[in-house]
Amino acid sequence: MATQCVSKVELSISCNKLIDKDVGSKSDPLCVLLQSVGDDKWTEVDRTERIKNCQDPEFSKKLRVDYYFEKVQKLKFGVYDIDNKSVDLGDDDYLGGFECTLGQVVSSKKITRPLELKKGKPAGKGTITITAEEIKDNRAIALEVDAQGLDKKDLFGKSDPFLEFFKQGDDGKWQLVHRTEVIKNNLNPSWKKFSVSLQTFCNSDMNKPIKVHCSDYDNDGSHDLIGIFQTNVTELQKASHGSPVTFDCVHPDKKQKKKNYKNSGIIKIKSCKIEADYSFLDYVMGGCQINFTVGIDFTGSNGDPRSPDSLHYMNPNGMNQYLTALWSVGQVVQDYDSDKLFPAFGFGAQIPPNFQVSHEFPLNFNPNSPYCQGIQGIVEAYRAILPQVRLYGPTNFAPIITHVARIAAGAAQQKTASQYFVLLIITDGEITDLDQTRQAIVDSSRLPMSIIIVGVGEADFKAMEFLDGDNGVLKSLSGEPVARDIVQFVPFRQFTSAPKEALAQSVLAEVPSQLVSYFKMMNLGPVNPPAPVTM
Repeated sequence: MATQCVSKVELSISCNKLIDKDVGSKSDPLCVLLQSVGDDKWTEVDRTERIKNCQDPEFSKKLRVDYYFEKVQKLKFGVYDIDNKSVDLGDDDYLGGFECTLGQVVSSKKITRPLELKKGKPAGKGTITITAEEIKDNRAIALEVDAQGLDKKDLFGKSDPFLEFFKQGDDGKWQLVHRTEVIKNNLNPSWKKFSVSLQTFCNSDMNKPIKVHCSDYDNDGSHDLIGIFQTNVTELQKASHGSPVTFDCVHPDKKQKKKNYKNSGIIKIKSCKIEADYSFLDYVMGGCQINFTVGIDFTGSNGDPRSPDSLHYMNPNGMNQYLTALWSVGQVVQDYDSDKLFPAFGFGAQIPPNFQVSHEFPLNFNPNSPYCQGIQGIVEAYRAILPQVRLYGPTNFAPIITHVARIAAGAAQQKTASQYFVLLIITDGEITDLDQTRQAIVDSSRLPMSIIIVGVGEADFKAMEFLDGDNGVLKSLSGEPVARDIVQFVPFRQFTSAPKEALAQSVLAEVPSQLVSYFKMMNLGPVNPPAPVTM
């Protein structure tokens, strides 16, 4: 019997008295949530935003995890000082961690524990507080907010304003539910539209008090308050395009000291909508097909397939790293594709009969129908083609990415959440068309598509880690940023001694959120949406 997810749980994270790793400033902390996949291997579930220059961070982003009553779900919380734009945490300072089970957090609702640098070694006086809340409402609140005439707080420039939204907890304390981006040097800012789960925002209580802080951002973390106002969702809902709701942004100290003080600016709610907050399962159960395509690297750097040193060498069990990665990921993905017909391509080889180099040749040598029946069909085509091709080069990713993007672009014309495309590229990592690949990824980020790269062998995968950049970090040559993060890179060598499902869990971890982010970006709900749920 399949394991049933009992519920979805949202974790709020805050820390106190973090150790200071930065000389001349405070640390820039981020918290990452890892879940055990057995055999002392961990896979990342989610991570918070980074907060600059802060020893006592309260993270705005909530971490979501599926809760299974019948499973012991081991969690690890790691806090890092982030000083670069890379998503890889290996080169960031570790500020401490904490291990527990999800059951412990859920049963306590709120726990505060010391952070440890390693078992039995405290991370100074640093602590972490985790608050758990079950998600029982699949609605979200979407807000568009701007401001006018904010107070100038900086001596040599205007203010750098951002907003923080707080809800009042049952204990009367204010809890952070959302923090906007900072807009530099602007007294009349417009913040990006944002969406927060209605339960997170106000416990689904439309009359629950909401407090909003507008502050001037300072690099050293000592932000200056511009003003405050209080409201609730019922009041916010009066806003619509062309008919905003406005609030006086009031600084308490100024109000006390100045008789004629009115405000420190006006905050304007331009639009407030309550909308369905659809999950990955909502889209899949609502009729979305996941189309799986495979690209396999046949370049010369893999080594002669007849040699035991080659990454394409078949061991006595008839397996190698390419096939192990293919089986692990494919067996999970194939469940979401009804016809189980998967296009499979190779790149970087000279192919018969003329032995010209090709960067997108069908594994079955049939360009009119490159489909293989199930994962078994891909494996059989791979085994059959291996003795027939000559490994060559260079390692070009762009042609196969562009190939899948063309099909995804055709599906996108339907304007329905019915098709999503996952491209799995298995490679030894020595990419040669990095600039063209960057452009292909930026173009694909506006399509219903994700790209998974599994690196086999012992190569330097820095180029792959660069492609797996945070949203907005990876840019095309012309400076155009990705619309959303669609690349997930995983080095196979980290999983050689792990349970076989560990690789698939890590590789596929980001696909659900990437699928949801695309359809949300396009304002598309499931083809057959579930009924609204409020408990």
